[in-house]
Amino acid sequence: MVCGGFTCSKNSLCALNILYIMVSLLMIGIAAWGKWFGLVSSFQVVGGVIGVGIFLFLVAVVGLIGALKHHQVLLFFYMIILFMVFVVQFSVSSACLALNKEQQNHLLEVGWNTSDTTQRDVENSLDCCGFASVNYNETCSAPCFYNSSCVSCVSKIQVHTEEVLRFVGGIGLFFSFSEILGVWLTYRYRNQKDPRANPSAFL
Repeated sequence: MVCGGFTCSKNSLCALNILYIMVSLLMIGIAAWGKWFGLVSSFQVVGGVIGVGIFLFLVAVVGLIGALKHHQVLLFFYMIILFMVFVVQFSVSSACLALNKEQQNHLLEVGWNTSDTTQRDVENSLDCCGFASVNYNETCSAPCFYNSSCVSCVSKIQVHTEEVLRFVGGIGLFFSFSEILGVWLTYRYRNQKDPRANPSAFL
């Protein structure tokens, strides 16, 4: 059967949703692993990643069930949710790729001031103290603090910021285009008639 047919559309949609399920389980697993081994102690970060993973998992399950059963209502809501996710993800990915140095530093400082736990994680992992300057009159959990050889964390973070933003933006753009592909496949699949169904039945 040609790829424009019912079976090909169904199999393509199922494969796409299985990929989303695998990605969501990977996100949940990595976040839980990071928390369990103490790599990330911030509950907000871990909770956010796990929440996104669960949301993606539920959306993918809805899409998979809708594709397997050719369920019109499930496919409709799946298509709408997937399109909204595409808009948000495409916007965020484009913003990641478009940020200049000044905007990056501003976002880093906002993130730094949001959570004391995140500050401690960064100071320990990068062996630095303070965001823009080192103040030895304050406490710091980094090993360098005890021999007064610390540098500010922003100087170490900036080395990787642009690289990470490009990587995240690129991955986000890739998945956003896979989402618009999913929307197109779902729209087409909804309007195709199941060849095994009653020929007189409506779709």
